[in-house]
Amino acid sequence: MVDPRILTEAVEPPYASGGAANRLLAEIWDHLWPWSRNGFQRQRMVQAAGFALAVAASVAWILAAMGSMTPGAIIGWWFGWSVFEVAVRLGSKPYVKDGPWWGNRYRRANLMDMLCYVGFKNLLIGAALFLVLKSLGLVQV
Repeated sequence: MVDPRILTEAVEPPYASGGAANRLLAEIWDHLWPWSRNGFQRQRMVQAAGFALAVAASVAWILAAMGSMTPGAIIGWWFGWSVFEVAVRLGSKPYVKDGPWWGNRYRRANLMDMLCYVGFKNLLIGAALFLVLKSLGLVQV
């Protein structure tokens, strides 16, 4: 039987060779911003639509913070953004971390890798934002 790790292509993000502090800041940015310069040049229409959707999702969160959106609408927007983010990331940052979260090995992501990465990341971010809005009394459940 072939070891599945042999079949994955190792990738190095642009920030992987920097120092620990630079790598940490770049990785935070990498989690929050799905676009890249190369991605913009290769997928201009997808990237432009993704940027418009990101602005719309941000407006939805602002409306939620003002108490103008229901929890279901917020979840719907966040799910829609997550689906689109998978397509954006596959075109601009097609890699995921391989191994423990504190490591610095990366590999090329397939569709399932990206669905799991974006889904889990956005679940954590969405839950944190939702809890903040709820604790401030801006969202009623």
